[in-house]
Amino acid sequence: MSALFSPYVLGALELANRIVVAPMCQYSCGEGLAGDWHRIHLGQLALSGAGLLIVEATAVTHEGRITPGCLGLWSDAHEAALARVLAALRKYSAMPIGIQLAHAGRKGSCEAPWRGGAQIAPDDAARGGWRTLAPSALPHAEGEAAPSALDEAGLARIRAAFVDAGRRAHRLGLAAVELHAAHGYLLHQFLSPLANRRSDGYGGSLANRMRFPLEVFDALRAALPPALPLGVRISASDFMEHSGSASWTRDESTVFARALHERGAAYIHVSGGGLSPLQQSPHGPGCLVPYAEQVRAATGAPTIAVGLITEPEQAEAIVAEGRADLVALGRALLFNPHWPWAAAVKLGARVQAPPQYWRAQPSGTKDLFLRGGAA
Repeated sequence: MSALFSPYVLGALELANRIVVAPMCQYSCGEGLAGDWHRIHLGQLALSGAGLLIVEATAVTHEGRITPGCLGLWSDAHEAALARVLAALRKYSAMPIGIQLAHAGRKGSCEAPWRGGAQIAPDDAARGGWRTLAPSALPHAEGEAAPSALDEAGLARIRAAFVDAGRRAHRLGLAAVELHAAHGYLLHQFLSPLANRRSDGYGGSLANRMRFPLEVFDALRAALPPALPLGVRISASDFMEHSGSASWTRDESTVFARALHERGAAYIHVSGGGLSPLQQSPHGPGCLVPYAEQVRAATGAPTIAVGLITEPEQAEAIVAEGRADLVALGRALLFNPHWPWAAAVKLGARVQAPPQYWRAQPSGTKDLFLRGGAA
């Protein structure tokens, strides 16, 4: 049996295989409201045959968005808009769907990548800019406006916003929640000494820098049903060792992952970088898999590996060799939303597909598509 296509259990959630659709920002909302693009985009991924689909980074507050086009879940209107999209998906797919909850911190108020991605000035109302928030008043990149440093009241408001969004996710019937503490966004900013220069209980030592992200995790975990998986995405390193300044490292990320695992994290989704535009990140197939492997070995936590995983044999080896429990694909699935079908053919496995597509089974294959779970 293919290891990649073997079942896996996260809490009370049973996954048909180890393939995860990674959360991928689409920058295609108006005022944070999910709409027709999400029906199209998530609809095709929900028919991919993957074991789990995670909805893109979803802002828990208005200023927590990366761009004016980012998805949000901070009001009844946002909940209702996403409910309509999910209802359409569930008519035709039984795939479990999770969501990633996020706050962009100082990396907010930016243009969409295809418009250059530059920061929008806080006073540029015509383009939808806003004043960003962060652990310290340090801009993400040279020439950008400095964020406002969060005070105690601001921290409490954001903690409460994560909890509120988590409760909305549960009401929407989502099967898992992922807390975004990676890619240089707010929770990662608290973790990294490159962005966190606080002198209070939330800055300085590793324990202090981990304090706010762990508080948010604990508050979310307490607000969600015990059986609903709550995972965390981390950046295993800032990739800034060359700078000579203290930064977030793979050893610190292992300490953080262990603390999350002890608090009941269902999994650790191991990515990397994003904190500084000066990073020197690794490249090449499976470039981030060693970081997931280290977290898994050191903590015993279930892990999701990412990082230029593009070939079925590559994904199969990662799981079969015990380097990670699941693999997440992003760009490979954007290019080919039926990647799991092709992987099943290569690995001699079977995969879920809607009956409308059963006749697409390639010549020479037999019983590729599982017959069940589709409308």
